[in-house]
Amino acid sequence: MNPESKTFPDIAGLPYSEENCLRGLELQVAELVQTGHLFYQRGWSVGTSSNYSVMIDRNPLELLVTASGMHKGRLNASDFVRINDQGRPVVPGQPKSSAETMLHVVAAQKMPEIGCVLHTHSIWGTILGDRFFNQGFVPINGFEMLKGLAGITTHDVNYQLKIFENTQDIGALSQEVGAWLEQELASGGPGPHGYLIRKHGLYTWGKDVAEAQRHIEIFEFLLECVGRQLLMA
Repeated sequence: MNPESKTFPDIAGLPYSEENCLRGLELQVAELVQTGHLFYQRGWSVGTSSNYSVMIDRNPLELLVTASGMHKGRLNASDFVRINDQGRPVVPGQPKSSAETMLHVVAAQKMPEIGCVLHTHSIWGTILGDRFFNQGFVPINGFEMLKGLAGITTHDVNYQLKIFENTQDIGALSQEVGAWLEQELASGGPGPHGYLIRKHGLYTWGKDVAEAQRHIEIFEFLLECVGRQLLMA
């Protein structure tokens, strides 16, 4: 949706009342609701899987995150929470945020230029994250669609999509992801653009919701290409 528009889509609960702590975030909420509906329709965020966030402020860090356990195809205006750099709600009485909130926080902390983090649970991402786990990355080489990732200007790229082991210890995983992000950013390349969690799904991000959505679409297309190539081999 156009961020300059003041006309909200037909989403239950928008616009917020003056007492609501999400007042003023209607446009961000509408974008994430629409993201959930789109990704559900594409089969990338089925049931209560996946989580999404946008950055509200940097100093101090504050994010708008999907609440825990919400069906992404049925998101509405009450399914979001404002959280701080510890992953905790900044206002009492809000719903519980996603269990993976700190993965959004660490991405925002390490990459101050990003404005949105999106996470999907697609079939191809889940399968290939396991298939290539021992290698440490999914190789994605030579596809024209790689140019859809920010900073990549040619198809002639040997891209390595990092894979982390799945765990319920999100604190430990977020530290591991943070260390990897620091290393990747120090390398001076066009990325990083995202990563997989084994048998789990994809995390990616962008300067805004539109770019993060594009990265999801590009990665999901490329992962399916890699998977289908394996089936044809």
